[in-house]
Amino acid sequence: MADNRPSIERQSTPEGISVLLTGNWTAACLAEPATWPQIESELAACATADTLRMSWDLRKLQRLDHTGAQVLWNAWAHRWPASLLLQEAQRAMLTTVARYTTAPPRPTRKSLWQLFLLLGDKLFMLSEHITYFIRLNGQLLLDSLKMASKPRRGPWRDVSGHLYSIGATALPITALVGFLIGVVLAYLMSLQLRQFGANAFIVDILGISLIRELGPVLAAILIAGRSGSAITAQIGVMRVTEELDAMRVMGIAKGYRLVLPRAIALAIAMPLLTVWTTLSALLGGMLASDLVMDVTPAYFFEALPRAVQVSNLALAVGKSVVFGLLIALIGCHYGLRVKPNTESLGQGTTSSVVTSITMVILVDALFAVIFKDIGI
Repeated sequence: MADNRPSIERQSTPEGISVLLTGNWTAACLAEPATWPQIESELAACATADTLRMSWDLRKLQRLDHTGAQVLWNAWAHRWPASLLLQEAQRAMLTTVARYTTAPPRPTRKSLWQLFLLLGDKLFMLSEHITYFIRLNGQLLLDSLKMASKPRRGPWRDVSGHLYSIGATALPITALVGFLIGVVLAYLMSLQLRQFGANAFIVDILGISLIRELGPVLAAILIAGRSGSAITAQIGVMRVTEELDAMRVMGIAKGYRLVLPRAIALAIAMPLLTVWTTLSALLGGMLASDLVMDVTPAYFFEALPRAVQVSNLALAVGKSVVFGLLIALIGCHYGLRVKPNTESLGQGTTSSVVTSITMVILVDALFAVIFKDIGI
């Protein structure tokens, strides 16, 4: 059996390097764990040199099947060597493999004109998204006026259901993440504040950072990943199962029944989740401060109102409403644009989460710049 193992032997001749193949070059022999790594390394060593200029001798092969021929054809980079000694049956086998083997496409560099056309295509896609998103906002405004004129006929049951699924079920995860963020911030800041004997200022830093910035942004990012993706997936599945087409046939407005309830629910739930997340983070920071810096909870409660003005809390709640509307509209936007196939559903859900988180961070930076200029 050892004599039948495939092997490669390189010999130096006056004409150059000659490669002699022996053994059974079949699928069963090549698949042996002790054989294939050695054959692969020897073929790679041949590939480092000029493989096509070598002389390949296959006449001493005992057996050659399509698998062995494919291995050799790949080692030759899908081209015939300059010198090849073989039998007629082996040539027929290699010719068949060469005929039905598709060479891998060569990477081509795009020209400046192709890059320009690609940029134009991306810009047209961006303008299409912006146009559709503006249209969605206008439809939301019209639906809000319609519901305000006839509040008893509004989709309040849908709003209640979304409030529960978006808000109530998100309380445990937002509390846990907020608590851990507060603990981490307190530990990190204690390392610096203790060097200057400024332990008391941890209340000011935690209060401003958590109430004004981290609380709203953290809650919005969690909801964007949790509920924003769910909104896109729900509406996308309705597209795949043709429920949206059925709604159009029945004369049911998609914006009034799908977009408006989710926008209202997120606009209500986001401020409440922001306050909840901020309180959890402050609790974690307070406990960590007591353990690490001996800042008692009593002092924390006493110093926090002096360190943080009420305007910071109002700003955080106002930002949360905007974040909630953005997450709902972006989720509905990508959900309504899903095509009736599962691949588009996955792409739409991913794009929805990424866009929502990006927009939350951008809008938060915009709020920070605007309110800094007006002194808040």
